Amino acid sequence: MNEQKTQPTGVEPLVFVESVEHAVRRADGLYLLELFAGVSGQPARMWGPSIVGFDEYSYRYASGHSGTAPLIGFSPRKASLSLYGLTGQPEGAALLAKLGKHKIGASCLYVNTLADVDLAVLRELTETGYAHALTWKAKGAAGEQVN
Repeated sequence: MNEQKTQPTGVEPLVFVESVEHAVRRADGLYLLELFAGVSGQPARMWGPSIVGFDEYSYRYASGHSGTAPLIGFSPRKASLSLYGLTGQPEGAALLAKLGKHKIGASCLYVNTLADVDLAVLRELTETGYAHALTWKAKGAAGEQVN
C-alpha cells in the first residue's frame, strides 16, 4: 500500500503563516489560525509543507486505503485560500449560498481573500463543518469505514 503523502510535520504553523509572502494571504492566514483554533479548541498542526490542520481523524475506505487527516484546515496558496472540511455538512449548501465569492473543488472551498466573504457565515461554516467532521473522527476511532 502506498504511504500517505500529506503527513504532520514539525513546522510551527504560526511561523509558516507569518512567512507567507503575499501580505493579504498572510493576514487572512493569521485570521484563520485564530478562527479554526477557537472553533475546534485544538492547536494548529502543519500537514505537509502548506496545510494548517486542526484536530485529526483516521479513515479507511472500502478500497482498503487508510490514513489520517486533519478535520478542518486551510492553506494560504498563491492563487487562493484553500479551506478544508467546510463543505460536507448537511447545512453546507445553504451557508455557501450566503458566503460570498468562492469556488468549490472536490473537497475544498476556495476563496480569493477573506474580504470577499461574509465572516459570520464563514464562522458558521467552520463550526458546522467541524461538528460534522467529529462524526468522521468517531467512526474512524471505532474502526468503521469513513467515506
